[in-house]
Amino acid sequence: MDTKELLKKVRKIEIKTRRLSNHIFGGEYHSTFKGRGMTFSEVRQYQFGDDIRAIDWNVTARYNEPYVKVFEEERELTMLLMVDISGSEFFGTSQQFKKDTITEIAATLAFSATQNNDKVGLLLFSDQIELFIPPKKGRSHVLRIIRELIEFRPNSKQTSINGALKYVSNVVKKRAIVFVLSDFMDEAYEHSLKILGNKHDVTGIRIYDKHDMEIPNLGMVPMIDAETGRVQLVNTSSSAVRKQYKTNAIRLESYFKTTFKKSGAGVINMATDESYVKKLLGYFKQKA
Repeated sequence: MDTKELLKKVRKIEIKTRRLSNHIFGGEYHSTFKGRGMTFSEVRQYQFGDDIRAIDWNVTARYNEPYVKVFEEERELTMLLMVDISGSEFFGTSQQFKKDTITEIAATLAFSATQNNDKVGLLLFSDQIELFIPPKKGRSHVLRIIRELIEFRPNSKQTSINGALKYVSNVVKKRAIVFVLSDFMDEAYEHSLKILGNKHDVTGIRIYDKHDMEIPNLGMVPMIDAETGRVQLVNTSSSAVRKQYKTNAIRLESYFKTTFKKSGAGVINMATDESYVKKLLGYFKQKA
């Protein structure tokens, strides 16, 4: 992708997702993810109706009239977007690839955080850590994150959610809001997720294609494993084959939901042809 085309795509995503974050998610995000508490802001003269418990007696004695302490919410938070960029994300049979949906969701979340003056960081992972951008503030930083989401090409096509969760636990020391965006076609990450969830506010966002869940009857079809590159001829006319495919998909979905809920993390489960706007809003309102 040349620079001109890349900038055009970045701008298109910015316009769409920034509008959503400004008009829809900004307030929901603010009310859902609280600051670390209240911090002292200033001292001002007492006004009728003020809580007498807020009176600053030292200042009151000095000026011989009542003054109160004013506190405000300590808002600054850190958001980390953990994004799966393994081979299975480059799949889609509906409107777009899973990767494209993930990019839009990540951009919307990033702009929502920026609107609230929070820091945003990005981790791209496959079965290795592909890229880590430390959390920072500002529009230019978010645009860099979007550029990486669009054009970054991983060294590996395979997946290790466990490895990514371990990495974040080791690297991010300060409590953060962590969103894990993936199709979660992986297992054996329960222990690492529990450790991460004990320290951070974690949400798993599973994005799947409808044909990840069940395979249509199309006869003999050559299929390629996006993560291993292996091609296999599959008889989709066989009800046993279709049943086995669906059973495996349901097992992975169940493992994702159960594991995240057991660790105290949030769960969003959505297909690429569903509205992620409705899904995110519903989740924020439920969590607030």
